Amino acid sequence: MRITPELRKRCKKYGSMAISNFVSLPKNREEVRIIGRQMIRSGTSVAAHIREASRARSDAEFCSKLDQLLQEADECQLWIEYLQHDCQLNNENLSAAHQESDELIAIFTTMVHKVRSNMNS
Repeated sequence: MRITPELRKRCKKYGSMAISNFVSLPKNREEVRIIGRQMIRSGTSVAAHIREASRARSDAEFCSKLDQLLQEADECQLWIEYLQHDCQLNNENLSAAHQESDELIAIFTTMVHKVRSNMNS
């Protein structure tokens, strides 16, 4: 199983969502800026990891890169939840990023399980 160009674009767009969400955060709240920096770091890492997975030389390396991607997507989702719940920043863009996190996590979890199943067959 390999990465499609559409999936690469989707992950890049996810990173762009993190960037645009960060840029739109209130500048006068230090806790929001700290959490926002964490969100941007993990959100853009998703796109970096999918590029690395695209160049994997083995199924084991492919799964390893996708595992890292999953960790970053899950972490980004956590920062979004902190912004929404603890910082009371509920807007459409954060909600869309949270939903995209859910979808990407589901897609890549399925891919890893399929590849690992094939490796163990």
